[in-house]
Amino acid sequence: MSVRVTILSSLEKIFPGAPLPAPHGRLALLRGERGSLQFVFVSEEDVRLTVNADSPLPCRLFAVQEVPVGLAIYENARNCTLLNEGKSGDYPDLLTPFEGELTVKAGVPAVLWAEFTGEKAGDHAVTLTAAEGTETVCAKAAVKVSPTALPPQTLRHVNWFHSDCLATYYGVEVFSEDYWRIVESFMRNAAAHGVNVLLTPVFTPPLDTEEGGERPTVQLVDVTKKGYTYTFGFDKLDRWIDTARRCGISYFEISHFFTQWGARHAPKIMAQTSAGYRRIFGWENDSVSQGYTSFLRQFGAAFKDYTDQKGITDRCLVHCSDEPGLKDLPRYRRTAATLHEYFRAYEHIDAISDYDFYKEGLIGTPVPSLQAAPTFAGNVPKLWTYYCCGQYNDELPNRFIAFPSIRNRILGTLLYRYDCDGFLQWGYNFYYTQLSRRPVDPFKETDAGGAFPAGDAFVVYPGKDGEPLPSLRQKVFFDALQDVAALKALEAKTSREHVLKVIEEELGEISFTCYPMDNERFLAFRERVTEEAAQ
Repeated sequence: MSVRVTILSSLEKIFPGAPLPAPHGRLALLRGERGSLQFVFVSEEDVRLTVNADSPLPCRLFAVQEVPVGLAIYENARNCTLLNEGKSGDYPDLLTPFEGELTVKAGVPAVLWAEFTGEKAGDHAVTLTAAEGTETVCAKAAVKVSPTALPPQTLRHVNWFHSDCLATYYGVEVFSEDYWRIVESFMRNAAAHGVNVLLTPVFTPPLDTEEGGERPTVQLVDVTKKGYTYTFGFDKLDRWIDTARRCGISYFEISHFFTQWGARHAPKIMAQTSAGYRRIFGWENDSVSQGYTSFLRQFGAAFKDYTDQKGITDRCLVHCSDEPGLKDLPRYRRTAATLHEYFRAYEHIDAISDYDFYKEGLIGTPVPSLQAAPTFAGNVPKLWTYYCCGQYNDELPNRFIAFPSIRNRILGTLLYRYDCDGFLQWGYNFYYTQLSRRPVDPFKETDAGGAFPAGDAFVVYPGKDGEPLPSLRQKVFFDALQDVAALKALEAKTSREHVLKVIEEELGEISFTCYPMDNERFLAFRERVTEEAAQ
């Protein structure tokens, strides 16, 4: 047979015409950990293969598919390693469930992604067999599973869940049974990939919305307005929380009580009134107006009663406003004071990169960007950090489609290095353009209408019948989260000082802007962590 098969690590991205990297046909996992390899098929002629996996471990196969990238990175990028020179074009990203037959075109690599679960300890041989008629070709990989179990994830991870995007893409009515079915499928996928803090739209989140515009209403709390008195119904919120818990979610991130980038307005809030169901708060309402403050006072009391009864008060995080700047400090003081008064029972969290906000006591859990995180490290009791479209220069980790996977994977080791309690990213499934001006087809527009580097806005694709399709970026990011847990497993056997020494010996003095861009070096480091954790 003219077909050749090469096994590569999950950190490679394969482009037609580019030489294949050196083979890497082994995995070292802690028990219970998931890990992946890639099987690359190259043929001198067009062939259609039947492929089977013989694995003593649970194994899922996906076909790696390319997606179009328009905006790979912003024009002002500097000190920024990119694939394919950051050009627009087709890049590998989408993973679709493999159904047994693989078409390999002459000279064009076809890639299968194999994800293994380290269910049982030992040395395991895995064989992939490809057949065309009576001719076969085999590729063999080795998966070693440690008897030491991967500990549960303790890092809190938020990846903003946009249920309105699901309703829009699939054309279903919000809160219909189809909506709930699709939401549950995507929640399950998110939880299976390390999301344990779920953005919960108590009111429609005032995020990525053009001033004066609206996103579809996904408000989970029913509001009835009689004069200046409000009553609240929590049936939809109850279903949301029960569904999320069933999927494996542990914490609930309550959507922002004030608009993004400065807390100047109230979010969109709908209510039953004497004039019917209508918007009672929104862009037209100043954030510190007497009317909206009175509403928050009444809602805060009712919400506390609800979360106490539900047993989740200590599992809820509340937001004031996303990404305020120093110019917004006077307004933020006033809105934060409102939250401190009426929502004092909850952890207060916001994406804030200016230390003055924390120094003044306005925020309990600030979430600075990667660049700003070192300023907060050691000065806050719980360090979080985040990245979004703005973290790309100076080799900052991120998961854009045009980035090499090591810039995605290294984040986990850096989160351990800085002893982070949490990580936030804004785009689990944002299928609109910037400021939600129109919907996009994420299979055709991966850059939110040319606004953000491709891949910034989502890590899952909307598959048929409401089933999410993963991306290889989502799998690599989950590996990074597992790296945090693996490092903690080694710490439990030794000490934090020892783990930091291992990191330094294998990777050098790393920071958010300095780490080796070397796949094999990183994989050797991770193998050492796994081996030492087993001793």
